[in-house]
Amino acid sequence: MKFIVRRIAWLAIMLWTVFTISFFLMRAVPGGPFSSERQPPPEVRKAIERRYQLDAPLWRQYFTEMGRLSRGDLGQSFRMADYTVAEVIAAGWPATVTLGTMALVVALVIGGGAGVISAARPGGVVDVLMRSASMVGIAVPSFALAGLAVLLFVYQWHLLPAAGWGDVAHTVLPASCLGLAYAAEISRLVRSGLLEALQSDWVRTARSKGAGRWRVVVVHALRGALGPVVSFLGPAIAGILTGSVVIEKVFAIPGIGYHFVEAATQRDYTLAMGLVLLYTLLLGVLGIVVDVLQVILDPRVSLER
Repeated sequence: MKFIVRRIAWLAIMLWTVFTISFFLMRAVPGGPFSSERQPPPEVRKAIERRYQLDAPLWRQYFTEMGRLSRGDLGQSFRMADYTVAEVIAAGWPATVTLGTMALVVALVIGGGAGVISAARPGGVVDVLMRSASMVGIAVPSFALAGLAVLLFVYQWHLLPAAGWGDVAHTVLPASCLGLAYAAEISRLVRSGLLEALQSDWVRTARSKGAGRWRVVVVHALRGALGPVVSFLGPAIAGILTGSVVIEKVFAIPGIGYHFVEAATQRDYTLAMGLVLLYTLLLGVLGIVVDVLQVILDPRVSLER
């Protein structure tokens, strides 16, 4: 409990730091939420700025927004006047969570399976192919993979829809493009962890009792190899959620990543700030959960250290 309380305190400090940096960076960028090529009359512009308190000194805007956020009020969207930031997040959250969950399943199934197969026969042809594929998966960014996938599966072979959201077919391409990079990382972690676990005493004992190769790998050695994977999953889940910003834009998925891009391009201060703090909070909470899971999986790990 002392560890969790301490981490929550650090998370609060991190949220305040991110809020402060984001607030002043957004105001430092030229333009504003109501800037456009067709400028309204000066009196109309002043009325709009007064309505959203943009005419106040910067320090007053900072403390006003910090006080509002400390009460859990994310405010009203500047560019989507009929919606609050909380309503926009609630509307986009299901699509983002669905996409992230499917991408995580792709990463775990493909990455974990490839790592186990590669470690079962190290140095063989399959191992070399798996390691080469993982290097390619790490090197190729998700947006480049998305473009290639659209060219092949949509325009060349006519197998899947190009964009949109509605049924399972719409999730196949974006989830695969988002999850394959993390599958490559997981494959390497599982392989290295298994190779180390296969040299341990308990695995040698299992072999001496007559256990088969795959039983030794899957039943006895795999649990000991999951520590690095669990450590990676916290940042990976956060990376999948934040990485969905580009994927959602490419495939026109109405998730919070899509709204994040729109908020940045349209200078929607409140919506951009709400999403930045949401991503920061998710990253911090996932970090705490991963540390606790490490202790559950391996009692030799100490939270205090």
